[in-house]
Amino acid sequence: VQLQASGGGLVQSGGSLKLSCVASRDIVNSNLMGWYRQTPGKQREAVVLDATGGNTVYSDFAKDRFAVSRNSARNLFFLEMTRLKSEDTGVYFCNYRYYEGARLRTFWGQGTQVTVSS
Repeated sequence: VQLQASGGGLVQSGGSLKLSCVASRDIVNSNLMGWYRQTPGKQREAVVLDATGGNTVYSDFAKDRFAVSRNSARNLFFLEMTRLKSEDTGVYFCNYRYYEGARLRTFWGQGTQVTVSS
């Protein structure tokens, strides 16, 4: 499975962006999708993890500002980011995981740059 992330760009502080991630193949019914980011000088960190069945966990910095959603029929998932801050600047990656038997399959998108100007 290949993931293609898009939607990043340059936005002013307080603005919004909506990131998209499309999978090259049909998404399996039971899966975990996530958005991660790597901000300057820091390791990659989770933004949100979203499991089928509606179990979603946001990192503290993402709560009340970011929202994850899906269009499973089109193999799409999204991250809508509002009230962006300069510290949100970084590369955002989508991630898709599922179990194939006992084997965990993990796929990453290539990343999309988000730059928030103050």
